Amino acid sequence: MVEFNGWDMPVEYPASIGCGIVSEHMAVRTGVGIFDVSHMGDIRLSGPGALDAVQHISMNDAARLAVGQAQYSALLYPEGTFVDDVIVHRLGQDDYLLVINAGTREKDFSWVRDNTRQFNCRVEHLSDDFTQIAIQGPKGVNLLQKLTDANLSAVKFYWVTRGTVCGLRDILIGRTGYSAEDGFEIYIPADEATSARVWNEILEAGKEFGVVPCGLGARNTLRLEGSLSLYGHEISDTINVWEAGLDRFCKMEKPDFIGRPALEKARAAGLKKTLVGVEMVDRGIARDGYKVLDDSGSEIGYVTSGSPAPFLKKNIALAYVPTEHAAIGSTVKIEIRGQGVKAQVIPIPFYKRPKKS
Repeated sequence: MVEFNGWDMPVEYPASIGCGIVSEHMAVRTGVGIFDVSHMGDIRLSGPGALDAVQHISMNDAARLAVGQAQYSALLYPEGTFVDDVIVHRLGQDDYLLVINAGTREKDFSWVRDNTRQFNCRVEHLSDDFTQIAIQGPKGVNLLQKLTDANLSAVKFYWVTRGTVCGLRDILIGRTGYSAEDGFEIYIPADEATSARVWNEILEAGKEFGVVPCGLGARNTLRLEGSLSLYGHEISDTINVWEAGLDRFCKMEKPDFIGRPALEKARAAGLKKTLVGVEMVDRGIARDGYKVLDDSGSEIGYVTSGSPAPFLKKNIALAYVPTEHAAIGSTVKIEIRGQGVKAQVIPIPFYKRPKKS
């Protein structure tokens, strides 16, 4: 167990029950694993001005969301850098739920509240109202279907529904996740007895699918293989949207939003550094914070996230480098214990889940 933003969180579960980071990672890629992600935060905006408020504070276009749909987005500072990345769910006509990161919960809520005062909407901090459990992996749908009356096959990726789960009525079920796999996230009442009962019922129902509980370690390696950004690593208050390579989620054509003028200027000025994927060529593991060097040994960038990739069976990393070193196939070096170890820039995401035939 480790302290994680005020929560006691498992890095991995014991090998004695078939777990460990690699086993947990592989279970999600090939079967199903479950995560307690109750540390994630939740902010609800509701009322006649809710859409305008969400549009003002987030970079994606929430007007495109149908009721029951979700989208990846981000809250930006006026400089075009990140307050946090978020998942925006449209729960009703004027009802939106923002799922935010654990380490930024209080900062995010204060920022959302302060920047939506001019809109006719109610802003609620619901982070302690839910226990959130993620059921991730290709067999996740089979597992969860045993426990709910909701027709999960009718729920598309990045859509939500409601149903009875483990006897609990009107539970929010999102076909979302942070593992680069198919999967679901459920939001149940936060009391300890209910949370423990549901967690254990999921594990019991999932035995036929080989379900395992998964900790922070597998969550990190799974999202790295999928090249999914993590606040404080790939995104932060010093990185802008273009540098982070999240252009496709930033809708510059929609009405004005916080950060847009700065992003227009940054785009006109041209990109100087960018996030790239790196595969180690020589033996070595690139870890978070390691220096990226050019062929002459000069420091040119840094690793944001690095690890062995259990499913891909190679050592990979995400790193910021100057654009002139970002072309696919470019060679760089990662400084490991004082030595420059050869690596190569490769396309991201490192892993994409197979499409259903």
